[in-house]
Amino acid sequence: MTTDATRPARASAIGVIKRENLRTTVTNALRAAVISGEMEPDVLYSAPTLSQQFGVSATPVREAMLDLMSEGLVTSVPNKGYMVLPVSDRDLDEITDIRLMTEPPATVAAARRLPGDIMPELRERAEKIVTAAQSSDLIGYVDADREFHLRILEFYGNTRLLKLVSDLRAQTRLYGLKSLVEHGTLVDSARQHHALLDLIEAQDFDALDPALRAHIGMTRGIWAKGVDD
Repeated sequence: MTTDATRPARASAIGVIKRENLRTTVTNALRAAVISGEMEPDVLYSAPTLSQQFGVSATPVREAMLDLMSEGLVTSVPNKGYMVLPVSDRDLDEITDIRLMTEPPATVAAARRLPGDIMPELRERAEKIVTAAQSSDLIGYVDADREFHLRILEFYGNTRLLKLVSDLRAQTRLYGLKSLVEHGTLVDSARQHHALLDLIEAQDFDALDPALRAHIGMTRGIWAKGVDD
């Protein structure tokens, strides 16, 4: 087992954050770091070290870790720190299966209920995903992607489903995103969100469902495993 203080240094997307709403901001950043693989299993992470990376005190980091523990993403190591819980291939297959059963029909139903004035906001959110991809910001990419899809699902009007989808997304692992960055193809994946919005604007809901299924399917494809050299 290595620690975040002793492991070999490498470029990280974890960086200093703004100080408003610290607990939520740190929680979102740490969750995205787990999903993207920036934070790995079998590595011991301490609150003081993470707080230095974020440029905040240790308190919001510890509070954020409590949130991630409740989501089943990390576990506490008494008097030492926290470790990311591993997720098996079977777990990921089951998570994807449930997402495919729930997200596409709910998103299509939500898309039918979107108010006309919401599209500029959704376009801005989609562009935020592209911007994160262009800057190789994996944590920003994962967080912006999550917020984009959950924002649309809000209009379905089912808070339990929204929480279920949010939790399932948190349990997904997208370790292949690093490979997409290295091959320069993450931006192409990011632009899929604009393509989804094109279908919504055209009210082509018959095409939206399979597009969403293909989009989610990538979480067990190149987003999870990367691309071959």
